[in-house]
Amino acid sequence: MKNFLSEWEPCVLSVLRMVSGLIFLLHGTQKHLGMPATERVVEPFSLSWTAGVIEIICGTLLLVGFQSRAAAFVSSGLMAFAYWIAHAPRDVFPTNNGGDAAILYCFVFLYIVFAGPGPWSVDALLEKSRK
Repeated sequence: MKNFLSEWEPCVLSVLRMVSGLIFLLHGTQKHLGMPATERVVEPFSLSWTAGVIEIICGTLLLVGFQSRAAAFVSSGLMAFAYWIAHAPRDVFPTNNGGDAAILYCFVFLYIVFAGPGPWSVDALLEKSRK
C-alpha cells in the first residue's frame, strides 16, 4: 500500500498546487471582478485591492504551474501579512478571528516553495524540454 501511495505523491502535489491556486485566484477575482458574486466592495489601491492583484497573478501562475516556487513564495508572504494585519488584531485564536484560511494558505504555499510544482505543470514541461 505504501508503494502505491508513494507513486501518486508527485501527482497529488500537482493537484494540491492547482486547487489552492484556483481558490486563491477566485479570492482575487471576487475582489476585482465581483465573481463569484459578493457584496463586498474593495477600494482601489487599498491593501485589499493590492492583495487581489497578487491573488489573481499568483493564483493563475500556481494554477498552471508556471514560476510556481516564486508565485508560492509571494503568496505565502501575502497570507502571512494578511493574517497579522487583518486577522490577528481581532482575536488571539485563528478560529475566532477568521484567519484560519490565511494560515492554511500560508503554509500550503510555503510547502510548494520547497516541494516544487509537481509533474503536472508548465514548469515540469519546460524542465523536460531543457533536458
